[in-house]
Amino acid sequence: MEKRILGIIISILGIAGLILAAFTFMHGGENSRHVKSIFVYAILGVIFFFSGVGLVRNTKDKAT
Repeated sequence: MEKRILGIIISILGIAGLILAAFTFMHGGENSRHVKSIFVYAILGVIFFFSGVGLVRNTKDKAT
């Protein structure tokens, strides 16, 4: 059960990273600093999202 909760939390963090990347893309300037932050947020968001989904998917619950 703990792994499933951790997977949900990691997935939510990944979604937040992707939303932050989209927000920075829409309201950011054209500086290289903004482009780098967009890539960092997007890459970390994708990694967190898919690792969280994979953790939730591959965790089996035990019958108690």
